[in-house]
Amino acid sequence: MSETEAVITLTPDIGDLVPSEALPQQSVDGPAGVSSFPKVLRRRLDKFFADGNISPKADRTMWVKITAGLAVLAGSWIALYAFEPDSWKFVALYLLGGLAQTFLLLNIAHDSNHNAISSVPSVNKTLNYVFDVCGINSYMWRILHHRGHHSCVNVHGEDDALTGRGILRFTPHEPRKPLQRFQHIYGLFLYALFSLDYVFVRDFECFFFPSHDYLSRTRHPVREYAILFAGKAFYLTYMLILPVVVLGKSPLLVAAAFVLVHLIVGSTVSLVFQTTHTVDSTYFPSDRGEFDNGVYHIFATTADYATTNPVVSWLVGGLNHHIVHHLCPFVCHTHYAPLTRIVKETAEEFGIPYRQHSTMTRAIWHHLILLKQLGNEN
Repeated sequence: MSETEAVITLTPDIGDLVPSEALPQQSVDGPAGVSSFPKVLRRRLDKFFADGNISPKADRTMWVKITAGLAVLAGSWIALYAFEPDSWKFVALYLLGGLAQTFLLLNIAHDSNHNAISSVPSVNKTLNYVFDVCGINSYMWRILHHRGHHSCVNVHGEDDALTGRGILRFTPHEPRKPLQRFQHIYGLFLYALFSLDYVFVRDFECFFFPSHDYLSRTRHPVREYAILFAGKAFYLTYMLILPVVVLGKSPLLVAAAFVLVHLIVGSTVSLVFQTTHTVDSTYFPSDRGEFDNGVYHIFATTADYATTNPVVSWLVGGLNHHIVHHLCPFVCHTHYAPLTRIVKETAEEFGIPYRQHSTMTRAIWHHLILLKQLGNEN
């Protein structure tokens, strides 16, 4: 199968997408028939690449982003040791490195995890280690993201993105606890701890104390255990130990800068993703077999935001075009904008609900509305 023939790769084992109450109230025997929507949409998206002789993998813009992101991260750390700055300049350069990590996670690591950057597997694999450079185990993230999210979007008990550790309630199918009536208030503070949790707890928990059946049944290769510990050691060494030992910085100063970086990374990454699936207009299926076709499942459970804002798209790795991302997970995000226009036009033509917010701020607001609803309703 050619790359263009594989553009629309539906998540496996999901089923078609929308329950009857989520479909428009019209005959499915219209001009083309609502039931033909997935096939028409797939054909049009494939046609975009075929007609323009465009590769669905990284284009020049993507390689510029990769080069720029890695250069800023490397440059910030080189500057730290080359100029031995005072405390405030140290914190500024340290935070610049943290911003570069955020950019790399959203723009590079995520695409490489989906094999969307290159048709050469080794290129994607190499760039996927950006996760490890940022303190997150790339192997486990890949499992959780593919098996624990893309294959079961918004399905309670299966979608790992809905894991709230009993503190946050993300789905109406989860029992409500009294504390959660305030989750729309404290939720944003917990999001800021997201990446710290991944670095120090989540990865180890998934390897050694798995909460999902698919993790319990998986026999992880020995090399992945070695990479887990080596990656964490490398990350903590260059982020915490070397600034103290080599630069002679105060451990308290370095620790404070480290925590500040993670508050930025955690808040940003959490909100970029949470605003695409857990907003008040998205649907939460009772199980992964509720829909007849995976395309409808994606449209019911996923929302876009700020798709006409190129700055937002540049910064968040195209994840604001989230419906297209789930329809075309192996396509580089720099192609998402024109594909989203095709998706929106085709959905409107067939009367399929297309969920979007005009800005990221509005998407965050509607995410908080959902948290408040779920925190107060059984």
